[in-house]
Amino acid sequence: MEVFNKTYTLKNCSFVVDSEKVLENVNIVIDNDKIKNVGKEIEGDEIDCSEYVVTPGFVNSHTHSAMIFLRGYYDDSELQEWLDKMWEKERSAGKNILRLSSELAVLEMLSSGTTAFVDMYFNPEDIIEISQQYGIRAAAGYTFLDKIFDPEEVAKMQRRLRETNLFKPIINVHSIYAVNEKTLLLAKDLAEEQNTWINIHLSETRKEIYETKLRKGKFPVEYLRSLGITKFQAVHLGWVASWEIDMLKDSVAVTHCPTSNMKLATAGAFPFYEMMNAGINVTIGTDGPASNNSLDIIREMKNAVLLQRHSYWDTRIKAMHVFKATTENGYKLFGIKGGLIKEDYVADLVLFNKYDLYPLKKDRLLSNIVYYATGENVNKIIINGKIIDKKTIKEKIHELAKKLNELI
Repeated sequence: MEVFNKTYTLKNCSFVVDSEKVLENVNIVIDNDKIKNVGKEIEGDEIDCSEYVVTPGFVNSHTHSAMIFLRGYYDDSELQEWLDKMWEKERSAGKNILRLSSELAVLEMLSSGTTAFVDMYFNPEDIIEISQQYGIRAAAGYTFLDKIFDPEEVAKMQRRLRETNLFKPIINVHSIYAVNEKTLLLAKDLAEEQNTWINIHLSETRKEIYETKLRKGKFPVEYLRSLGITKFQAVHLGWVASWEIDMLKDSVAVTHCPTSNMKLATAGAFPFYEMMNAGINVTIGTDGPASNNSLDIIREMKNAVLLQRHSYWDTRIKAMHVFKATTENGYKLFGIKGGLIKEDYVADLVLFNKYDLYPLKKDRLLSNIVYYATGENVNKIIINGKIIDKKTIKEKIHELAKKLNELI
């Protein structure tokens, strides 16, 4: 799927949009995997960019890719009942269906402009291979879930994972209610050993915070901190207490998954504005294809704004905030110099056909991307300087979808 992996110029880009600026009629010089210049310089091969609006790549900071095979299964229930049904089905899922589902998920994400994603599931070895095959950045690890897997076996498999140029091993813990304290401490030790972070669903429901308070005498964030766990990515946080926000300042990120939260009726309110103002790295995820059911991170930006406004009755959270959360902040989570279109940043870019973002006005572009566009408007994807052809992706999706239909 690679077209270029050398010095080339995206010439005369109609607009360049990131969380710091909107530029008009500029060139982007790409040297191998990095942006070398943004301005009027031209080097190497020239690619006409006059029909495109260019943004940084989008980061899906939380998903469960292999749950593609469960898309549409048991959709109309609340979280705990839904989880029980998912776990029941997952116990009998074979390796082939997980691999195929993850590959389909990666292709779907690529087609809608996702250049990096954080995955929580049971097949990170597939994610390593698929990330290399399609050139997408990924963070994944085996998942601690005491009801299904022996923690010591999970740790043993986790230690076999190795970082690549595109893949980052992380420690996945389903939740504090799905593992015991010994497992949490094991996950902490592993994260330190592998110099990575813990990715965990946290404070997702009212039931979770009540039961944690009853069992441990603390709310979920307080409980993790009491165990010395600070380097973690907290996902959902719809029921985080106000005094816990300060405790999240050392976290690598907090992740909002608005569509999934609404669909599973978890209620609460993710305190986006308060955490952003506290200097916490706020990111956005679609959650999985069984709880969303879309993997389109562009749609998720819009839903993030709308849920904030519905929950808080104000407009403090704006298009720019969710755009930054999905680009610049997502790359910060990965520890990569990316998410902005500027010199020496990784060449991870998304190209929209400018005529899909009409009316094409400089002061409306960001709004049109967040509130109007979807992944269908993405025309080209560039990761590490490599151009990925969307037509090829769509053809591959149809091929694999046929195989999936034969398996389930």
